[in-house]
Amino acid sequence: MSLYGINLEELGSGLLKSFLEENYICAGYPGTGDLEQHSREEISSKLAAAGYHGQELEGATHTLDIFVNAMQDGDYVLIADEEWVYLGDLGDYFYDTRHSGTEDSTAHRRGVTWLKSLPLAAVNPSVTELLASDSRITVYSGVLPAARIDLWLGDQTGDGGSAAGACSVQVDEATIAHALAILKAALHSTDVERQERAAVAILQYAR
Repeated sequence: MSLYGINLEELGSGLLKSFLEENYICAGYPGTGDLEQHSREEISSKLAAAGYHGQELEGATHTLDIFVNAMQDGDYVLIADEEWVYLGDLGDYFYDTRHSGTEDSTAHRRGVTWLKSLPLAAVNPSVTELLASDSRITVYSGVLPAARIDLWLGDQTGDGGSAAGACSVQVDEATIAHALAILKAALHSTDVERQERAAVAILQYAR
C-alpha cells in the first residue's frame, strides 16, 4: 500500500470539482494515446513523438510512469485546495477516449473512491509536507499505518495545532507505559474499529 500526493497547481486547480464529483484523478500530458501496459521507455518515446523534449520530457515521463505503472489499485491519494484535504482509494489506470484531444489534459485517468475530507489545518504535519511538494505526483516516503489510513490522516495533537504545541503538557514515563499497555491490549479486542485505532496510535507514537 502506498500513498500519493497530487499537486493541483500543476494540474490546474479548476479540476478539483470534477475530480470530486466524477470520482477520478488525472495526470495531464495530452497527445500520447493510451499508455496501459507501457514501460517507462515506451512512455518516454510516446511523449517525445507528441512533442515533449528536454526537462519537460523527463518530468512528464517520471509522472506518467508513476501514474500508469507505480500506482496500484488499492493505493491511496491525497489532493488539497487552500482549505481542505481529500483522501481517496485509487482504482486502475484507464484512458478516457472522450478526452483524448491534444488540448485536453484529462485523458490519463484513475478512478477514485473518496473516503474522507478534513480541514487542511487539521491534518498530520507529514501530510502537509507531502502536499507541499513541487512535483505533480509525489509518493509518501514515511511509514504508513497497518490499519485504516484515514484514522492516521488527522493531526494527532487533537486540537488542530502543531505537534510542538502538544509537547507543552508533560507526561511521565510511567503514564506513557501504562497508556501503551492499554493500547497493546486493545489490539486483541474483538472490536475491529478499536483494534485499528489502537494500531494507529501505537504507530504514531513509534514515529
